[in-house]
Amino acid sequence: MAIADDPFAPLQLLVGREVSAVCFVRDYVELHFDGPILRALANPFGLYGCRGWRFPEGQSPVVMRSYIGTVIEHCEVIPHHYLAVDSGEHRFAVPLDDESRTGPEAAHLIGVDENGQTDPRRMWIW
Repeated sequence: MAIADDPFAPLQLLVGREVSAVCFVRDYVELHFDGPILRALANPFGLYGCRGWRFPEGQSPVVMRSYIGTVIEHCEVIPHHYLAVDSGEHRFAVPLDDESRTGPEAAHLIGVDENGQTDPRRMWIW
């Protein structure tokens, strides 16, 4: 199955990579990986250890900064429900259901070129 046919395949680019930044951009959130960028256009949610969070509620921005330095070990996509990246007992997820979207797209993954530099021509959209 080609990457275009498999919604899970592009996220494999993040496995083994360390989260280098959590960025808050007006109305969305990004996880940076020293190259690739996972952009959550729908409000993300997750677990950091046993602590659940949902952006932008409560202390979620503070908790989300804790992801910096974690390494992605696993990822999954459940079409029309969510996509998630996991680091041990930590999970960062983006809802993919229609009710959670503020527009036609819920998430973007910006890939890298052959030198490992961010390449907006390599972009996947959910």
